[in-house]
Amino acid sequence: MNPHRIQEILKAGEGLTTEFKTCRQGISRDVYETICAFLNRNGGHILLGVNDHGQVIGIDPDHIQHIKNDLVTAINNPQIINPPLYLLPEEVRVKGKKVLAIFVPESSQVHRCKGKIFDRNQDGDLDITNQHNAVADLYLRKQSTFSENRIYPYVGLDDLRKDLFTHVRKMVRLQNPDHPWLNMDDHELLKSARLYQKDFQTGKEGYTLAAVLLFGKDEVIQTILPHYRTDAILRRLNTDRYDDRDDVRTNLIESYDRLMSFIRKHLPDPFYLEGDQRVSLRERIFREVVSNILIHREYLNHYPAKLIIEKNQVFTENANRPHGYGLITPSNFSPFPKNPVIARFFREIGRADELGSGVRNLFKYVKLYCKGVDPQLVEEDIFKIIIPLSKQAEGLSEGLSEGLSEGLTSLLEIIKKHPGIKAKDIPQLLQDRSLKTVERQIKELKERSLIERRGSRKAGGYYFKDH
Repeated sequence: MNPHRIQEILKAGEGLTTEFKTCRQGISRDVYETICAFLNRNGGHILLGVNDHGQVIGIDPDHIQHIKNDLVTAINNPQIINPPLYLLPEEVRVKGKKVLAIFVPESSQVHRCKGKIFDRNQDGDLDITNQHNAVADLYLRKQSTFSENRIYPYVGLDDLRKDLFTHVRKMVRLQNPDHPWLNMDDHELLKSARLYQKDFQTGKEGYTLAAVLLFGKDEVIQTILPHYRTDAILRRLNTDRYDDRDDVRTNLIESYDRLMSFIRKHLPDPFYLEGDQRVSLRERIFREVVSNILIHREYLNHYPAKLIIEKNQVFTENANRPHGYGLITPSNFSPFPKNPVIARFFREIGRADELGSGVRNLFKYVKLYCKGVDPQLVEEDIFKIIIPLSKQAEGLSEGLSEGLSEGLTSLLEIIKKHPGIKAKDIPQLLQDRSLKTVERQIKELKERSLIERRGSRKAGGYYFKDH
């Protein structure tokens, strides 16, 4: 979480989804009660090192690592938080002092803190353990809100793909080499990820719909959800049907890979520098778009999800359980998780960020990708995202379809942006390739009459040939 976001939280003050705790040299007991209450209600942010008035006190630097270790250990301990979960406190410097920021997602389960059930209202954390009607309402709210929690007691580990567990552990290790999932067996991992649950009203327990969607064999997914699919379509020339199509009916992990591959195949990636680092605008934008299709979707609805690339726009549609209607902008957006278990899982494997950041990223990077035009996000029963495509993007796409690879395209963008650049200077801007590779690609661009060399041998450089 960046310091600017921390300042926004501090300015808003404590409330239903925000809590400040001083915790200068250790964790107070009520931190865990707040975590429990946030899990049971709408989720929220906890800032350690901030007093009740929103003043940044800071955490004693000698105790910060100890506090982080204690927190991670405690919330993985069912004696303290049950069901346990994995949260990673984030260290942020604010006004020269260290603060720990904890984002707690809304949970699809009912959690207890040391045997007690806590709920949240504007005044703080409420112990509702002995308030039977309030507890019953809490269970009912969880079950009716999140279809991902539907339990399938006859689904076993044999119905899930063993290779996906290996793949997930590799992705998790890249995010956090000390992640607790790395030391768990497959069933323990699923329980930790809240993909194995118990219905305390009926006594039924087992793997959930979310577990099947993430790890299930294709035939198991299709048996449980025969209508499930994501349709990726390219429709530029043949507007009545399609120019290319991928009918995706597999698990969410590989669905993400296939949809991103479809995007890379048919959309350009114009060169862009953020500071001194090359940023892939296409990856930043469509990572959010694809994640939205897969995470925030009502899977019991028979409406198929769609990702359609046209000449002037890309748009997506997916079944939705709306929390409001109309256009979404960063200023009017209140993040609400549609499938918090799946969303949390995607964050753990590095394919999604903090809830709400996706909207901000979309508006930031689409404006750069589409020459100042904003995306449209429409919250209705069918959720829609519309990404306009600029004229430049269309032209590059046509060039790519004529055989210009992604590597050649990015090199051509560099030469267009830096007229007269020398070959030896290009690897500093394109850090994914060596000088030898650059020289070979320059030769190919010259053979295609897309660039030319001008000037003397020492002072000359390469220029784009504007046809």
